[in-house]
Amino acid sequence: MNKKELIGKPLAVPHRSWMKKLGPGLITGAADDDPSGIATYSQAGAQFGFNTLWTLFFTFPLMVGIQIISAKIGRVSGHGLATNIRRHYPWPFLYGIVALLMFANTINIAADIAAMGAALKLLIGGSSQFYAVGFGLVSLLLQVFIPYKRYVRVLKWLTLVLLAYVGIMFAVQIPWGQVVRQTVWPHMSWKPEYITMVVAIFGTTISPYLFFWQASQEVEDMEADPKAQTLIDAPDQARANFTRIKIDTIVGMGISNLIAFFIMLTTAVTLNMHGTTDIQSSAQAADALRPIAGEFAFWLFSAGIIGTGMLAVPVLAGSAAYAVAGTFRWRNSLAAKPETNKAFYSIITAATLLGVLICFAPIDPIKALFWSAVVNGVIAVPVMFIMMLMASHKEIMGAFVIHPGLRVLGWSCTIAMAFVVIGMLWGMFSA
Repeated sequence: MNKKELIGKPLAVPHRSWMKKLGPGLITGAADDDPSGIATYSQAGAQFGFNTLWTLFFTFPLMVGIQIISAKIGRVSGHGLATNIRRHYPWPFLYGIVALLMFANTINIAADIAAMGAALKLLIGGSSQFYAVGFGLVSLLLQVFIPYKRYVRVLKWLTLVLLAYVGIMFAVQIPWGQVVRQTVWPHMSWKPEYITMVVAIFGTTISPYLFFWQASQEVEDMEADPKAQTLIDAPDQARANFTRIKIDTIVGMGISNLIAFFIMLTTAVTLNMHGTTDIQSSAQAADALRPIAGEFAFWLFSAGIIGTGMLAVPVLAGSAAYAVAGTFRWRNSLAAKPETNKAFYSIITAATLLGVLICFAPIDPIKALFWSAVVNGVIAVPVMFIMMLMASHKEIMGAFVIHPGLRVLGWSCTIAMAFVVIGMLWGMFSA
């Protein structure tokens, strides 16, 4: 029986283990805690103690809402975000968004690879640049030569490295009463440095590349299943898929924010309370932990940086490739072999190798990461705006336009991110 014969028939969902039910949402959430994100959360904990923990509870429902919307657009229409934008909106807008996304992702890849190299140098010594090249090449080879189904399983199991940051909690003494009080009732400030940090946390947790990745992964998973159809063609499959998307995304974003909470909490307890308030990188945070929290915490933190980097770099490179390929109508699938999908894999290769080369350039990595965050924050707002329009567009979503509750949540996230960008620009020009 071919796919056309299956249209309209219910999707049989056999009993599967909980791990197999999780996919795009889990990987997307875990990739959000990349080495660059770890550096941001570490700086927040070191500089402001427990007073930024509230941000992670505030952003959680916003992340869930906007990521569910991106996943639904992919699963209902059978196309990624770039393809949908190209089909229904002005092309200059698409070209501008994709160019900025490619720039931001490449800088982010460079920062993550450099952080992985620095972390391995802390653990075993040697050359951080040599290690960075190795990590970049290994990540690229895995993306290009491992079949998609097997590679997704690798990414799923890599999410377990995030447990390292839960493990650190058991190596330090935590004043839980104070943590709860300052999470619920934090000492907020209107000082530019505090506002800038809140902006950085928002920009780290809500990033455009995550929208493009999750939507495209829904398409990849659909095409990998011979029984699956776009939900416009097979509406009977909607209930099971929407339930899966909801659970997958809530779990993925929940894990993402929980790990960010533990990173912020750990650095607040170990660094801030001992007078170390200036942390500029994830590797520096790991090194600073050693004399305070001991070797165990140091090794867990450093190993986590490497593991999350190996998870995040493919997501950054892949989301850029999906966006560019969708823009120019190239075939875009990690399930296809490189020789039949050369243009798509060339973008993955270019983004990863450019990231490696930037590690050798005379560029301040902190400034590069800052500008990447600025670009991400700026393009997140128009991307979310277009996503909200697409999610309510009957030509794209058919009978599955998003319901009022999800619409409110999505627009709330868009408005919150717009305020974040305004705050970011205000901090830049008032400094």
